[in-house]
Amino acid sequence: MKIPGNERRNVILNWLKEADEPLKGSEIAQRTNVSRQVIVQDISLLKAQNEPILATSQGYVYVMQDKEELPVYKRIIASSHGPEATEEELNLIVDHGVTVRDVIIEHPVYGELTASIMVSNRKEVKDFIKKIEDRNAAYLSQLTEGLHLHTLAADRQEKIDEACAALKVEGFLVDEDD
Repeated sequence: MKIPGNERRNVILNWLKEADEPLKGSEIAQRTNVSRQVIVQDISLLKAQNEPILATSQGYVYVMQDKEELPVYKRIIASSHGPEATEEELNLIVDHGVTVRDVIIEHPVYGELTASIMVSNRKEVKDFIKKIEDRNAAYLSQLTEGLHLHTLAADRQEKIDEACAALKVEGFLVDEDD
């Protein structure tokens, strides 16, 4: 039995709010007995109502704005490498306890393009890389000859500093002097 649109979107919103991990669009589609494309449209409509839903490589996440959370330190870094080094770069970052929130490129026509990655450990990195490979998708950085930005986040500034130092040693970090 299909659930009417507004009711389905309320159910989806509740599932996202209660979920401990990202929910895949295909899973939501199966649970609501509609196509994945309908779910994509539902998520877009919920976002248009200012619901803080993030589409990650692992699925959809409701972003709670909890004022009691530990402070999150963020830094945007510039990196450059070929697609074959993506897994190494991401693992190097997450091994320091840092989350890679996104990848950002400057496109000559569209301007700034940002895509959510949201990887915090090696398993999530492996799953992200596998998804790219399984779909034969291109990395955004391929549009900019390898140059891209990442937003990094951690519970301590020192973790980001250490990850950046390791990236620099391995030649990933773009130096301001370059």
